[in-house]
Amino acid sequence: MAPPAPLVALRDAALGFGGRPLFEGLSLGLTRGEKACLVGRNGSGKSSLLKALAGALALDAGERFLQPGAAVAYLPQDPVLEAGRSVADYVAGGLPAEEADRRHRTAAVLARLDLEGGRDLGTLSGGEGRRAALARALVSDPQVLLLDEPTNHLDLPTIEWLERELARFAGALLVVSHDRAFLARVSRVTYWLDRGAIRRLDKGYAHFEDWAEAEAEREAGELHRLDRKIVREQRWLARGVTARRKRNQGRLARLGELRRKRAEWLKAPGQAKLSALAADRSGGMVIEAKHLAKSFPRADGGESVIVRDFSTRIRRGDRIGVIGPNGAGKTTLVRLLTGELKPDVGTLKLGSNLAPLYFDQRRESLDPEATLWHTLVPGGGDSLMVGERQRHVVAYLRDFLFEDAQARQPVKSLSGGEKNRLLLARLFARPSNLLVLDEPTNDLDLETLDLLLEVLDGYKGTLLLVSHDRDFLDRLVTGVIALEGDGRVQEAVGGYGDYLKQSESAPAPDRAKGKAAAPKVERPRAGGGKLSYREQRELERLPDQIDRLTGEITELEGRLADPGVYGRDPAAFEAAAARLEAARSERETAEARWLELEEKREALADAPRERA
Repeated sequence: MAPPAPLVALRDAALGFGGRPLFEGLSLGLTRGEKACLVGRNGSGKSSLLKALAGALALDAGERFLQPGAAVAYLPQDPVLEAGRSVADYVAGGLPAEEADRRHRTAAVLARLDLEGGRDLGTLSGGEGRRAALARALVSDPQVLLLDEPTNHLDLPTIEWLERELARFAGALLVVSHDRAFLARVSRVTYWLDRGAIRRLDKGYAHFEDWAEAEAEREAGELHRLDRKIVREQRWLARGVTARRKRNQGRLARLGELRRKRAEWLKAPGQAKLSALAADRSGGMVIEAKHLAKSFPRADGGESVIVRDFSTRIRRGDRIGVIGPNGAGKTTLVRLLTGELKPDVGTLKLGSNLAPLYFDQRRESLDPEATLWHTLVPGGGDSLMVGERQRHVVAYLRDFLFEDAQARQPVKSLSGGEKNRLLLARLFARPSNLLVLDEPTNDLDLETLDLLLEVLDGYKGTLLLVSHDRDFLDRLVTGVIALEGDGRVQEAVGGYGDYLKQSESAPAPDRAKGKAAAPKVERPRAGGGKLSYREQRELERLPDQIDRLTGEITELEGRLADPGVYGRDPAAFEAAAARLEAARSERETAEARWLELEEKREALADAPRERA
């Protein structure tokens, strides 16, 4: 049977800017029912490819095909929202000309996204503007939907609503996003734009990293004999894909230990232990809040309650994620916890010698004419203090994935992702022991997200993180504080996924009332308090597997320590070195899996007591 004809396609397409080609000879087609994501390093041309498919950007060569009668809807990364125009008029602009009078469709999609049609576009917040742009893309009921960073500035309930809408979408979908959890849920096909060529994986994003690692290893052998310039082009693969997977295994084990410690701390009874820890030399207590309450008057004469009777304890080294719908008061709660805002009632005690650093990406500014060098050392010189270490400017910029030649280039020459990396470099050069990050993942590409995760994983201080990125929260935080609306605040140990499991309710939008409702969500029930038979058998086998791999690693390390082994048999040396690397990776994976199953076993064992 012949494959179905694409609804939209590029054939032998070429596109470039300023003499630099983004891609040449590229062919890509989307068929009905295909739900695909497009990934690639920052600056590889993902947004330009999406624009070309949408017909919003002319190709330098090749052709664009659109099936007759097929409607294409495109959500740009930065939609233009003109002040003075109503939301309803803007959304209706997404309707085909022949259907412009069908305003009932506009009203329906506005209702689904909780938007007021009469509002001026210029008065919308970032999240509201994003919802308006989504409404414009969805109102035409298109056959092809092209979405560039659709989750930027959206809260978790709206992201989850969008995932459900896309699950029901029957046309062709192609999405670019930095939100890994979103990509894993909506995609069934992955396109990888890599050095001007497109590669296709007939699986969703959840399988991308395994596949990309295998591709990187295959290419490493082929590239070994080629020019070093090409090898340098592959550095990001090792850093961004292969190395990331290996680092994640060790990070998972450390994060599990931190989460266990926080659970024990929250369960610790009595005031005596608090006093002892607060007096400890390490300054263990950072924030102690008791019975906090805060509300604000509303325009309609009512009261918007942010928190009521909320207490928490945050210790040095804790990484706390603050979540909730837009408008629930996440930033207000953070300001309460850091002492910037006084509560209506309750008490707050901050630890001694705190050096807080607050980062809201939208408030940071970069001088477009200044060089990267001057941005980091505005007073002159060639080095800066990073913590207790003195670092050369160029060496420090390398840590944030900049090339040496970029140090003397102006900020205006950077891409959006590179500007974000420079902001992070400037942030982490400042001394602090309490780091407050308000939506740091908005507008970040996957490459910069990985860098931020790596830097925060090594941060020795305490972290308060406001974020809607579920994957980022699950990879990083030790605890979650969730604002659920009407003053309800719930605290959970672990990440976002742990919060959903531990919570009796999950946040959902109720913007018509100006607050967040919290409908009941069924908690997963333990199957008799035990692991499945397969999981139990796996848990029993893993210690022996780990011991065997440890013995093999020790033997290989001893063999490779012989200085003469390479001279006697270079091929055997290379084979042993490769096997050593593989064995270490297998052991890390086995250890992480053992930790995962052991934690699950303990949670299931505790479940009957909790229900009782």
